[in-house]
Amino acid sequence: MNGPIGLLGGSFDPIHNGHLALARAALNRLRLAEVRFIPAARAWQKPPLTDAHHRVRMIELAVRGESGFALDTQEIKRGGVTYMIDTLRALRKTAGADTSLVLIVGSDQLVRFNTWRDWHAIIDLAHIAVTRRAAEPLALNGELTAFFEPLRAEPKVLFSSAAGALVEFDMPPEPISSTAIRALLRLSLDDARLAQMIPPAVLDYIRSHHFYA
Repeated sequence: MNGPIGLLGGSFDPIHNGHLALARAALNRLRLAEVRFIPAARAWQKPPLTDAHHRVRMIELAVRGESGFALDTQEIKRGGVTYMIDTLRALRKTAGADTSLVLIVGSDQLVRFNTWRDWHAIIDLAHIAVTRRAAEPLALNGELTAFFEPLRAEPKVLFSSAAGALVEFDMPPEPISSTAIRALLRLSLDDARLAQMIPPAVLDYIRSHHFYA
């Protein structure tokens, strides 16, 4: 069995230090072989503001020199509205039945998990690794609690099975959001704060193309 592969999807509009911190925490604490950043062509929940090739370029700049990080553009190439279930089905075909796939999500995503397309089937294709913000307990509704409770496991399960478990991992709080970043960029305010939120190469790229202004 190959080492577990972490999957981090999103619009990445723009990618920021919170995304990178989440990926590093998952990589190190779950002992993943790698974390793949998977930018959406057009996320069904929130259409991106920036063209796909620019969002891809910003990810390339953000992960450059980071060991264990990779970029997967399959959703961009596929085009159209993006659903994670389609991506996982495609990945399972290429990775094989025995490779451990680990979908990395935040607690804010897990509490809305039953709004995702074919959400019951996702666990048959991958494990789910969730991190809690500020060590808050997971506040799942009754349907999600009943679904996930029997699936809870320790992270070592990622090395013995290809899919089917919910694991948790900790990370330092990172109160950063793409929405807040876009607001600061739109107002051209607080460059010092932006420098703490976005990798320097990404911020330079945004400034040079006048994104979000």
